[in-house]
Amino acid sequence: AYQAHRKNCGRKSDFLRKTQFMRYVHKHFFKDGWSLDVCSNRATAVGAFSSRDVVCTKTLYKYVDQGLLDIHNYDLPEKLKRNTKLHRIRKNKKKFGRSIEERPKEINKRNEFGHWECDLVLGHKCKDDEVLLALSERMSREFLILRIPDKTSVSVMQAFKELQRQYGEHWNNIFKTITTDNGSEFADLSNLEKASNTLVYYAHPYTSCDKGTVERHNGLIRRFIPKGEAIANYSLQDIINVETWCNSLPRKILAYHTPDEIFERELDLIYQAA
Repeated sequence: AYQAHRKNCGRKSDFLRKTQFMRYVHKHFFKDGWSLDVCSNRATAVGAFSSRDVVCTKTLYKYVDQGLLDIHNYDLPEKLKRNTKLHRIRKNKKKFGRSIEERPKEINKRNEFGHWECDLVLGHKCKDDEVLLALSERMSREFLILRIPDKTSVSVMQAFKELQRQYGEHWNNIFKTITTDNGSEFADLSNLEKASNTLVYYAHPYTSCDKGTVERHNGLIRRFIPKGEAIANYSLQDIINVETWCNSLPRKILAYHTPDEIFERELDLIYQAA
């Protein structure tokens, strides 16, 4: 009797009993680029599986370490990265406009729509290569990628003027603030304040964490366009595909909704109120 009881005691692995969910994880991990956490929680968030038919994020990572899944640690782009640098805040030497220290503290809570961060993504560092202007909305994590001919302030401002024409009368409600760095390419960005109600804030020098949302999304771009590769080698459709993938990726911070879903909801509220 003791031997029979011992065979049935202890927690049993769910791996073999939940093969359908494992196939779901494998498909979305490799085809759609989802993380294991997104695979686990998006499945229940959209009703694809019941909670009893999935395993948690921690268990999926355990399966990877045990070699049960056809996914390896080197397939996980974030697991092996560790940032051990100490951050220190430095004072701005260049004065292009408002310092981030003047930005209202409420923006840090990400409860209000319309607060953006922007940056440039370079390819091959030469004068002839194009660059990408990246913008990320802090609440929804919506990500915009604009292809511009070079990294001059003239090209940056031309891209923002095009955005203003695109959103028209709703610009002030969609772009309430923009936070950027002190690069010379953004020297004229504060001129937006003269033509609209948008307020522009400049981060502390060498402090990428001041605009961590767009920096994180820049890392997603690098999955498709590695550092050193010329932007000109990629078509406009390639850039659109990267933007679409980023905005269609379910996020834990968004309760496993996508940035597009949150962004479209906020736009609907703005258009209805107009």
